[in-house]
Amino acid sequence: MSESIPNKLVSMAKQKCPNCRKGGMYTNKRIFPLSKMMDMPEHCPNCGQKYEIELGFWYGTGYVSYGISVGLFFATAVLFAIFYGFSYKNNSIFIFLGLAIGLMVLLQPFIMRYSRVIWLSVFVKYQSSEKINRDK
Repeated sequence: MSESIPNKLVSMAKQKCPNCRKGGMYTNKRIFPLSKMMDMPEHCPNCGQKYEIELGFWYGTGYVSYGISVGLFFATAVLFAIFYGFSYKNNSIFIFLGLAIGLMVLLQPFIMRYSRVIWLSVFVKYQSSEKINRDK
């Protein structure tokens, strides 16, 4: 009996293993406490996929995090320009910078977690549970 393939974007949004799309990637489902927000098991609890594929694997997430941050910065700039507008007379550039920096600081824990999810999903492809069970 063939099973339906879980949606990749939904499983990424739920921070699931990219191999089986069922096991959780993080020990804590929430970001609090911040000291434990990046804690991950070594292997997927469902399929056994190793999360840190090689030593230093997570260094690449810096590029993903940077890309997400730049995208959010420009999206904030466009929305700010549409709703408030930039003007030298009312110092709106300083208001925008304060808003953008504050938004980046608040969203950084989420950006860090999702950059790991995205980075791992680039290198690990989906396998059905039938194939995973057959390979074991």
